[in-house]
Order: sequence, then C-alpha cells, then structure tokens
Amino acid sequence: MEIKKTAVAGTLESSDIQIIIDPSQTGIEIQLDSDVKKEFGEQIETVIRQVLATNHIEHAKVKAVDKGALDCVIKARTLAAINRAAGIADQPVWEVL
Repeated sequence: MEIKKTAVAGTLESSDIQIIIDPSQTGIEIQLDSDVKKEFGEQIETVIRQVLATNHIEHAKVKAVDKGALDCVIKARTLAAINRAAGIADQPVWEVL
C-alpha cells in the first residue's frame, strides 16, 4: 500500500493519540511526542511499526502525539490514518483487522 497524501486520525484528548502520516521516500520515520515516552515510547513505536508492516507500508513519516493511549487505540488510530492517507477510507482492507 502507498501513502499518497497527508492524513490525520485521533485527538489530543486524554487517553487518545493523534497520528499524522505523510508520504516519504526514505523508509519509515516516527516522531513521538509523549509525556510517558521514557517509560512507554518503545512500545508505542513498536505498535505503530507493526500496523505499518501489516499494511505493507514501507515509506512513511509518522508523527504521533500520545496522551496515554492504550495499544488498541494506537492500532486503531494508525490504521485509520493509513486508510485515509492511501485514499481507501471508504474501502478498508478487512483482512488486516
């Protein structure tokens, strides 16, 4: 799957995460902003990378602003951003769920 445009999913509310995904030609780049980055930053990035890999995304810039989201929320927001950025929000790939 290819990231075609910039897309956003999520909010800046407590217990949520905002994912902004942009096209890239230089692999996967993740910028994480989180108050709990020291404790959970590695896990948050791992979850984002897993969702990208599952959706066969090889090139993307991802900015994540975490407000204490659980893994299931991180997965859902990342997937929503991918679908919007790839232009398939109205035709999700159900197999990856």
